[in-house]
Amino acid sequence: MFEIRIVTENDVEQLQAISVETFSDTFGAQNQPDDLAEYLANAYSQQQLRLELAQVDSWFYFLWVDAELAGYLKLNINQAQSEQATKNSLEIERIYLRKAYQKRGLGKVLLEYAQQEAKNQSKSVIWLGVWEHNDNARAFYQKMGFVAFDQHEFVLGQDVQRDILMQRQL
Repeated sequence: MFEIRIVTENDVEQLQAISVETFSDTFGAQNQPDDLAEYLANAYSQQQLRLELAQVDSWFYFLWVDAELAGYLKLNINQAQSEQATKNSLEIERIYLRKAYQKRGLGKVLLEYAQQEAKNQSKSVIWLGVWEHNDNARAFYQKMGFVAFDQHEFVLGQDVQRDILMQRQL
């Protein structure tokens, strides 16, 4: 049994904890500890998360499975998007599952939720950025119908990395 619900400012401590946990689990082994620590301190500070939660065209959602926090999703439209990559689009800026909840079909659940939100917002394209070295995620998105269309830089601490931008028509 799962539930997806909107994250509010009252949830900022939980949001920070799951953000740091899932980002570290996903990218920690492939990056320098100092770069990772700098990124986590800046990107996932409570102050930064509160600013993001207050953004009019951004929304965070928690995924609960059997009353346990399993993952989260961040969606952006309009000027809140990290890139103005495509017209009439919704960006999935973050989509993360805790390790214990991976490989259970929950990534698909979150993607389908994002797709429905895009349709609710009358968007015709859904897109995201994925690290070029995250082969599992890239393969998953391809399986879900996303195709690469561009790239952008992602700065992790002092390390400039490359994200592949992928989109799916709705």
